Amino acid sequence: MSAQSKLADIAFACSCQEYIHPWTSSCACSAAGMMLAIVPYSLRTYATVYLLSLALRHRIPSLKDLARTATGILQSTAFLSMNGGLFIFAICMVRHLLGGFYFGTVAWLPSFLVSSIALVAERPERRAPLTLFVANVGTEALWKMLEARGLVRSIPNAQVLIMGLSVTALMYLYRAGLHKTVVKDATFKALGLIVGKEEEGPVKSPSLVTSQSTRGTPLNLNSISAFVELYDRFLTTKHPSCPHKLGCARFALLGGLKPFLGGVGVSVGLKLLLNITKIVQFKMQWRKQIFNKGSLQLGLAVGIFSLLFKTTSCGLRHYHEYDNALFALPAGLMGSIGFICYPNATVSLYLMWKALQLLYNWGIAEGKLPRVPHFTMILYGLFTAVLCHSAILEAKSIRPSYFKFIQNVSGTRLSRFNIKPFEAYGLKSHDQANYVITRLGIALTSPYPLFPLTC
Repeated sequence: MSAQSKLADIAFACSCQEYIHPWTSSCACSAAGMMLAIVPYSLRTYATVYLLSLALRHRIPSLKDLARTATGILQSTAFLSMNGGLFIFAICMVRHLLGGFYFGTVAWLPSFLVSSIALVAERPERRAPLTLFVANVGTEALWKMLEARGLVRSIPNAQVLIMGLSVTALMYLYRAGLHKTVVKDATFKALGLIVGKEEEGPVKSPSLVTSQSTRGTPLNLNSISAFVELYDRFLTTKHPSCPHKLGCARFALLGGLKPFLGGVGVSVGLKLLLNITKIVQFKMQWRKQIFNKGSLQLGLAVGIFSLLFKTTSCGLRHYHEYDNALFALPAGLMGSIGFICYPNATVSLYLMWKALQLLYNWGIAEGKLPRVPHFTMILYGLFTAVLCHSAILEAKSIRPSYFKFIQNVSGTRLSRFNIKPFEAYGLKSHDQANYVITRLGIALTSPYPLFPLTC
């Protein structure tokens, strides 16, 4: 007990210089150095993102477009630089105010305080997507931290279940026509490509539709012509309440084939783009990188989803004799079987948060839920704080790619933080950090980070 108390005293008495800026005794210089280190990396990253977005418009940009793009790059760079610099400064200030470090003040509280404020510097239209991104990565990190403590347990194929429920909710909004009014979002354009414009809402009012009999005259199956007519009925039969022009069977089959081919095309295209250097150097391993079953996973997932969604929707319209947006719920759940082919946690969490965001907006529009002031800023601050805490004290819980991102954007500062004094918290933070650093192959070739400002 006395040993644990001694360790806690060491953690509390640790100075901010010993922890985050051993190369300088000035907290202000440390924060300024962090801010300067973020600028080059941010400029490269945001320039790529904004210029790619500009190119995807498929038109020659005007001077106004170029000026807006340049302003966006600079504004986003300023936001990220401010976020990082203020984070370092907040750690020092909180430590000075409280007289030492507590478990929640090593990273979580300083990050929450400054991240919520720094988001104001970002463009308003980018705040919600940024929040969804950090919520996505933060949710995964938070789950792993809880799992490491034995508080939760992972469920097999949970990402498939999350993706299915999320897409089902989005499909209901799409079929109800709410995507045209209170929950406008680009996500519904992607859904339209998968299930087609025919399933777009709002649907006709669920009143009984008088339909002609689809059974026709009885068939004599002793003749070949009867089988030909049966095949023709299979392809052409549709209920009057169905919004498509083709027969239900043809509509469902083509609806599954088109997304499958599109999904395979997207997968192959991305792999080609990411391996463009190897292709130019004639070092591309085509069979290993392109011609494998991994290239089919996305296509199979969206193709099977569309096929089952349309089949179920048409079946419900035939059975109930009318169309209803609520049919999207069982149809979406049935179609979600296809997501077993693409069990991606990142996509699942993104869709989950996107569905929650749009359902919340719908609830506000209907007057069922209260509008929380600055909710986006608060949520961004909470999950950024989770990520900062995870990266510093529980490195194994954060996504490796995001750990490397923080390492690069901070000018290699993350791997230089001295977290040995915080072993009192029982997380083995130093061992976790060393494990992740070794796994990612991070090597420190200089005794100082980028822009150390040893003033």
